Amino acid sequence: MRATTIHAPYDMRVEDVPEPVVQLPTDAVVRVLRSCICGSDLWAYRGEAARKAGQRIGHEFLGIVEEAGSDVTGVRRGDLVVAPFMWSDGVCDYCREGLTTSCEHGGFWGAVGYDGGQGEAVRVPFADGTLVQLPKEAASDDRLLSALLTLSDVMGTGHHAALGAGARKGATVAVVGDGAVGLCAVLAAKRLGAERIIALGRHEVRTDIARRFGATDVVAERGEAAVEAVRELTRGQGAHAVVEAVGTEQSMRTAVNITRDGGAIGFVGVPHGSGTGLDLGVMFDRNIALRGGVAPVRAYIPELLPDVLDGTIDPSPVFDRTVDLEGVPEGYKAMDERTALKVLVTNGC
Repeated sequence: MRATTIHAPYDMRVEDVPEPVVQLPTDAVVRVLRSCICGSDLWAYRGEAARKAGQRIGHEFLGIVEEAGSDVTGVRRGDLVVAPFMWSDGVCDYCREGLTTSCEHGGFWGAVGYDGGQGEAVRVPFADGTLVQLPKEAASDDRLLSALLTLSDVMGTGHHAALGAGARKGATVAVVGDGAVGLCAVLAAKRLGAERIIALGRHEVRTDIARRFGATDVVAERGEAAVEAVRELTRGQGAHAVVEAVGTEQSMRTAVNITRDGGAIGFVGVPHGSGTGLDLGVMFDRNIALRGGVAPVRAYIPELLPDVLDGTIDPSPVFDRTVDLEGVPEGYKAMDERTALKVLVTNGC
């Protein structure tokens, strides 16, 4: 089969690799219909996250179950399923508590020795604990497939950030970051009942999506100017709930400085480039809480899925470019150069 591999910074290839097969009775093999490129994939693409030459890549996909091991009872051949960005057994203490990203037997797609989502098929460990069944009729609806694909990562991660920040009915929410996760956090905050949502971003195409998703205000400034702008919008107090969806030292500093006393920050931006860290004294004095981290999206899919299916939320606009599998290297280039927000990968249909 064909799959995306990474060989060195900026060296992405689509190559012939062995077809996946069921190796353990808890495995399934999924034929991929849709996958995508994540902003976090760019750290490997740019050489800022180590990868072995020839390693697979991609952690967001949905598709059709092609084969299931003898112990798999939750899905069967022919089922349409979505996979969260980590596999998990569904039965360990962490999984039962909803923290599937800390599963004792879990792992990331594209890890050494495992398939990545940007390929024609994937061997799925612990299929019963990992895969979520979708209505079969969704396979013929392109827009719905795109919306459902966001449940594998960005919509669930945006939801995790909004929950961590304490987004709720009547609250003012600010979102730092206009990438796909930040935009999904806007949508999640709206879904949770936020009264006012301030999106921080300077790319008009993206902030237009933020407004479509429920943002009431847009702040294009950065740094201290952004802090001043948010405080001006909030009577000098800041936002009750702040999402940090970038991961840099500057973005976290901005998040702290625009949070209202007694508020909270939900952080999901993968940390990178931080030199001095947070000033805990400021957070202590102002009673600011910090929650977040790797989003346990598998635990959120059952809650979010009905709202995607009935159209209550539609995260599909985060995909602004589509390529086939052979076009994945160009998709990486487009996202790296910021000419694409998030690239959708279609596999022959």
